[in-house]
Amino acid sequence: MQLHEVSSKADLLRFLAALRKDLVTNKENWENPTLDMYLEAMQSWIQVMDGYYSDTYQTIPEQTWKILADILYAAKIHE
Repeated sequence: MQLHEVSSKADLLRFLAALRKDLVTNKENWENPTLDMYLEAMQSWIQVMDGYYSDTYQTIPEQTWKILADILYAAKIHE
């Protein structure tokens, strides 16, 4: 599953599964292979993401900050 193919909840679930598999099989190719590093990079990228979309001539996707925050927090406590 490629990033550009994600346009639904089902797509996102497939993308997350592929991302996890890639981490397990290609960890040496990840710049941020630990949770701490990954979350720090996520925070950093969100700070500059408007520039990324502008520089690559893309429309900024609909921003659903609350649902992303809910997902990140729930993953902390969900079994």
